[in-house]
Amino acid sequence: MSRFEGKKAVVSGGTHGMGLAVVKALVEGGAEVLLTGRDETKLAAAKELGPRVHAVRCDVTKLDELRSLADTVKTTLGEVDFVHVNTGYAKLLPMELTTEESFDWTFGVNTKGAYFTTQVLAPLVREGGSIVFTTSVANITGIPGMSAYAGSKAAVRSFVKVFAAELLPRGIRVNAVSPGFIDTPSMGVDASAEERVQFQQVGDDTTPMKRHGSPEEVAAAVLFMGFDATFTTAEELIIDGGLAELG
Repeated sequence: MSRFEGKKAVVSGGTHGMGLAVVKALVEGGAEVLLTGRDETKLAAAKELGPRVHAVRCDVTKLDELRSLADTVKTTLGEVDFVHVNTGYAKLLPMELTTEESFDWTFGVNTKGAYFTTQVLAPLVREGGSIVFTTSVANITGIPGMSAYAGSKAAVRSFVKVFAAELLPRGIRVNAVSPGFIDTPSMGVDASAEERVQFQQVGDDTTPMKRHGSPEEVAAAVLFMGFDATFTTAEELIIDGGLAELG
């Protein structure tokens, strides 16, 4: 039997990068997966992964769309074994250039989105299931230009602890993975091509392992926390090539 045969999962922000790598690993392992995103082109491409993939457009900053998502999950999958709360947004802006609009959007996607995605989907997670969030090594490293992003993800780290306590009576484990510099097409940031190249170079220079991680390496960590770490809850697994501890 395949590793995830018969399992049902939801991956928010599953159309690209790390989220897509998680979706692919789940599907290859035999799971049925519902993923979300906002880009119609990427959603259409995700549907090509096969009949066990359901791609749904959802803006996690809008509660009506999240409630609709929960209804779709219930109709399509019923109870689920695993939820990966992965939708995120980052823009490289120093404090003095951060606008109210960019601040609100960052917290709207990363913090409000993560909170209410969990609120609407937690009732659909079966007893003994699990939820894994994507946080960031920016929580603890103080990377210049990422103050709003770091704060928004640090809040998610706090959610993980409280949600773990609240969902413990149902046997649902709640954990997080905290990626460092990961080699995705966007490098995880809303930036110009030139800024992205510079950001990539910063990652190569500051990561002790002198390379970026791959989406597949993050996916392996996500699925370890989601399915294998059965005596672990409220924890954050750092996937950063030694940046937080050795950088």
